Amino acid sequence: MFQAAAWLISQFYNLTSDYVSAIALVAVVIMMLIFPLTLKSTKSMLEMQRVQPEMKRLQNQYRNDRQKLNEEMMKLYQEHKVNPLASCLPMVAQMPIFLIMFRVLRHLTLLGSDGTFNPGYISKTSKLYMSLDKSKEMLSVGLDLSLTPIKAIQASPGKGVVYALLVIVLMGLYFVQQRMIASRTVSPTMSASQQKIMQYLPVFFGLFQLFFPVALVVYYISQTIVRIAQQQYITRRFYRGEHSLGQQAQAASAKAREIAKQDGSGGGGIFGQMKQDLAKAKEQPKNVSKPSPTVSKRVTPPKGGATPAKGKPTPPNRPKPSGQSRHPKPPRG
Repeated sequence: MFQAAAWLISQFYNLTSDYVSAIALVAVVIMMLIFPLTLKSTKSMLEMQRVQPEMKRLQNQYRNDRQKLNEEMMKLYQEHKVNPLASCLPMVAQMPIFLIMFRVLRHLTLLGSDGTFNPGYISKTSKLYMSLDKSKEMLSVGLDLSLTPIKAIQASPGKGVVYALLVIVLMGLYFVQQRMIASRTVSPTMSASQQKIMQYLPVFFGLFQLFFPVALVVYYISQTIVRIAQQQYITRRFYRGEHSLGQQAQAASAKAREIAKQDGSGGGGIFGQMKQDLAKAKEQPKNVSKPSPTVSKRVTPPKGGATPAKGKPTPPNRPKPSGQSRHPKPPRG
């Protein structure tokens, strides 16, 4: 897989003879290949949102019976032909691609002990390899793609501003993409704290890019631009018209949020369910009768003549000795 990704970059470099163009074209191709999965997952997510009021009703009805709740939820999914796992397809597909491209681009931009490139995963006869082999810079559009923004700023603050601007552009694109998604898909199970975390994720991700080669920043910028265009297409396809699937899903989500407020759960997904379980535990009566101590049922007395601690045992009947009584009667006068 690493060789295949490097080969794709090499082929685009053969066409353009430019590193930035080759990396950007690879990002476009990958996003276009994943787009059918994105469409499928978006449709599945909207169908899930459309049945959320019914899901909330079932959760309230069977809140004390998890097994029955799972059975009813499965019936609901089958009735509406909803696959709850389909919305995870793009994430499952993109994670290995993300790791592969990260490693390939890192190996293309790593400098050896002699301060020159020794590209990995690509053929030594390729044009890309020969352009990088024994070179000290990966120059394109006036930038050294092997430099990290933080090193570029430290080496030359004036020139490093351009590298920092690329990171700022990436964070801005992430914000645009996230707002596009959040404006139409507000989950009734997402708490306010979770929404704030999602808002600041682009900042954290952008700050991480200060410590990675600019080649990766170029790849992520290209990828995010394509993703924004895809989100615009999704908005037109699923949210246009009052009776569209997206509009129905938004109305159902609003209804589910009202049900959650009336129920007092307030959403929150797994964390909300944990809060409900804790609340139920607190509602249980505190004055629970303590179990009575176990009383020994031993019949024979223990060795050493010790008697049980609880109560006085009835002495066993001993046979009277034959002959004279222990207490003789006084003599008669």
